[in-house]
Amino acid sequence: METKKVVREAYGKISKNPKGSGCCCGRSCGPEAKQYAKSLGYSEKELKVIPEEANLALGCGNPTAIAGLKAGEVVLDLGSGAGFDCFLAATQVGPEGKVIGVDMTTEMVERARDIAQKRGVRNVDFRLGEIEALPVADASVDVVLSNCVINLSPDKPQVFREVYRVLKDGGRIAVSDLALTKELPPKLRESVAAYVGCVGGALLVKDYERAVKDSGLKDVKLTVKSLSGCIDPDTKDPLAKAVVKSLKDAETLSQSVISIYVEARK
Repeated sequence: METKKVVREAYGKISKNPKGSGCCCGRSCGPEAKQYAKSLGYSEKELKVIPEEANLALGCGNPTAIAGLKAGEVVLDLGSGAGFDCFLAATQVGPEGKVIGVDMTTEMVERARDIAQKRGVRNVDFRLGEIEALPVADASVDVVLSNCVINLSPDKPQVFREVYRVLKDGGRIAVSDLALTKELPPKLRESVAAYVGCVGGALLVKDYERAVKDSGLKDVKLTVKSLSGCIDPDTKDPLAKAVVKSLKDAETLSQSVISIYVEARK
């Protein structure tokens, strides 16, 4: 519970002052948020339909790029933040579809709802809740998205059990996240800044894959996207700076943290 409290407080502050802190912000926050999103794989066309105020530069990939969203589908975004991926998904599923965003941070949910209201986006529904106990009905979702959030959960196997519960038969997941190629030093594991910065809580690749499979999901595909930019000696992100400062060999560690895409079906 203490971990959740720290994460909730940190991301509550980010929602009010998105100036370079949080998961994978790297060197591209604030006014560079659009460029950062492009570096993750979002196209200029996609960015034009996403409200600028929803872009807090917090992701580590573009899960919608592998989701294959179709008109009329119901989509759930785990850890939806200010709604960045939700607003993009909403354009892809169309008015007959629906996008549900779940976030445990009150400030993020309020920000996302405010953006949706101001922009007149009617097929999104932002809900306050935890991804280990989703406020979503059984077998009600076609696609589950998540972008650099599951690594923040202290109980990742439970997250995927919940994902399995809410998915319809034949439903699928498209997740972008961080994973490890080797164990982190104990000092980093215990670092609050590293956890909030999406590094300290990351799983080894094999353990991440096991958590997905053990939930009951099938056809699990885990693809390494790139090395993570979260451990960047030149980062402007204050949380990442705190992580780097605590390390003796940031360059070696940067080779251990990778960005991954995860796909699976129920």
